[in-house]
Amino acid sequence: MAAVLEEKRHWLDDLNAAQRAAATYGELAEQGGCTAGPLLIIAGAGTGKTNTLAHRVAHLILSGVAPERILLLTFSRRAAQEMIRRAHRIVGKAITADAPAVSRLAWAGTFHSIANRLLRRYAAHVGLEPAFSVIDRGDSADLMDLARQALALSGKERRFPRKDTCLAIYSHCVNTRGALERTLAEVFPWCAQWHDELKRLYARYVEMKLAQQVLDFDDLLLYWHALMNDPALAADVGSQFEHVLVDEYQDTNTLQAEILLSLKPTGAGVCVVGDDAQSIYSFRAATVENILEFPQRFEPSAHVVTLERNYRSTQAILDAANALIGEAPRQYQKRLQTSLGAGIVPNLVTVLDEQAQAEYVVERTLRAREQGVLLRKQAVLFRSSHHSDSLELELVRRNIPYVKYGGLKFLEAAHVKDLLAVLRWADNPRNRIAAFRVLQLLPGVGPAAADKCLAAFEASSHDWQALAAYRMSAAADDWPPLVHLLLELAAPDAPWQGQVGRVAAWYEPHLMRLYDNAMPRAGDIEQLDRVSTQFATREQFLSELTLDPPRVTGDLAGPPLLDEDYLILSTIHSAKGQEWDRVSILHVTDGTFPSEFTTGRADLIEEERRLLYVAMTRAKRELDLIAPLKYYVSHQARQGDTHVYGTRSRFLTSKVTATMQLTTWPSQAQHAADAPAASVLPRVDVAARLRKLWA
Repeated sequence: MAAVLEEKRHWLDDLNAAQRAAATYGELAEQGGCTAGPLLIIAGAGTGKTNTLAHRVAHLILSGVAPERILLLTFSRRAAQEMIRRAHRIVGKAITADAPAVSRLAWAGTFHSIANRLLRRYAAHVGLEPAFSVIDRGDSADLMDLARQALALSGKERRFPRKDTCLAIYSHCVNTRGALERTLAEVFPWCAQWHDELKRLYARYVEMKLAQQVLDFDDLLLYWHALMNDPALAADVGSQFEHVLVDEYQDTNTLQAEILLSLKPTGAGVCVVGDDAQSIYSFRAATVENILEFPQRFEPSAHVVTLERNYRSTQAILDAANALIGEAPRQYQKRLQTSLGAGIVPNLVTVLDEQAQAEYVVERTLRAREQGVLLRKQAVLFRSSHHSDSLELELVRRNIPYVKYGGLKFLEAAHVKDLLAVLRWADNPRNRIAAFRVLQLLPGVGPAAADKCLAAFEASSHDWQALAAYRMSAAADDWPPLVHLLLELAAPDAPWQGQVGRVAAWYEPHLMRLYDNAMPRAGDIEQLDRVSTQFATREQFLSELTLDPPRVTGDLAGPPLLDEDYLILSTIHSAKGQEWDRVSILHVTDGTFPSEFTTGRADLIEEERRLLYVAMTRAKRELDLIAPLKYYVSHQARQGDTHVYGTRSRFLTSKVTATMQLTTWPSQAQHAADAPAASVLPRVDVAARLRKLWA
């Protein structure tokens, strides 16, 4: 294979020098029978990160590494599939007839999906049953609420944190490996008074999960971490993989970094890719320290390759982004360069208020459309979802179709959760959350009747035949079809293919009865049925769908697909990894960049700088940063004049603004053009009339 590799180096021709160095790092060591040392690839925005990592995977395979000995960890299933597709194409380009079968790397996926697979393999060693269920955030919050109510915390004299807040605190503690006291003090200070009650709540939450054999997202990493804490088990898991590659390493949390270290303590075969300047997920417990401290953790063998050639944006946009991130006090130094030309200088636009901001965006968007830039090639980005409220009203008024990202996710849709609950209950009879939801789909069955039924089911040690014998008087006519369906699905020899369709057929009359707009929801069910055909087993389908769901068709803020084109609105967090010809960034003022909630901590302020950097580097050709002067205190309307003044973002220093065109909108010329001509209309001497009133 090595000889073939030397003869056919043309598969590397598409890479620049830095990309090639990263893709082929450790070549001499690998040819000598050794595994390359730890590699950190610092990939600036738009520098071809995915292409480089795919070439790295292809290089390993072409060097003789068996595909099943490569562990590729990404942050979405789609990213893993794209990496596999590219690696297969590259290998096919290098050698044709004898190309290894890499169309499916056996161990490529998200941290959570790989954890799920490993834990089922090692279930007996960590106190789990192989048929455990994975529950999504919504179900986790519901279970947290049940624990909350069981401890009578919801009836406290002072308002106790809601279930979602309780889950967020729990998740932060688990993923940062920090104490509850620290999480409360640094992230949730308004909940600090409930420290003791929260500890009791989390103890009950854990016991309920153990009893039902369900794992939440955080448990997947927690159990994998515990597995890797045992030297013998860690060695067994680590020995399965010769190389471990991690994408988006700047988005990993403490738990994930420690898992990686346990997999490969010496760093041999480790390759991580990321950009410290795009670390923006601390609210998910991600820490930029993982990528900043990577070389120190693997001293002295760690090697760093920096990718600086940008293939996305013009130099004018990159100059502004470079100036912004260049003022960060702690970073890997890089300066993005491009061969796409100088381009249009970004605009820093001052407008009167939010309404003027909306009008400016619409005018610029329509002007660009007339110049040939499709609406869907344009994006409006913002810090928080509600920041686009005024713009959305203006878009509706002007009949401009748009789609908004950063809202409802597929598995949060009630009808999707209903259907999946049936499959989850059949897959794990102990899953009380799923069972409780399914029973209440029946007309006449409320929480009390459902609870009574489940108590009898649990008393029978979850015997499906005992459930069939149970008399559900509250829904006598609807009970037999459900029981028949469950018995059919739960049968050990039941074929997986077609199960979603059978559940959908049973669910259809309930869907029509329970929800308005049933037809679009039925479209989601059909999409779910199509997705199910991609999975070999029910467990795989439920786990992967929970860990990395597709978009829901109802995730649209308007009906853009009725039109041939539509404008993109998105939160910046949801826009990461995307690119558009034109980008407008709303509310580039202090209080938004940085957010008013982050100004007490230097590390959070720096993350806000990185957030603005991510937004700016989504633009390919044109970029507008917009700063309103006024924010009205009452959002009812502008009839009153109660307002506060906005100040330009502190990140827009003189060095940064020197790379931009500073403008106001509307300009004085536009004001003059809009005003009536003085020579045409008469003048009225109001002052004389006022004086005459009191003469």
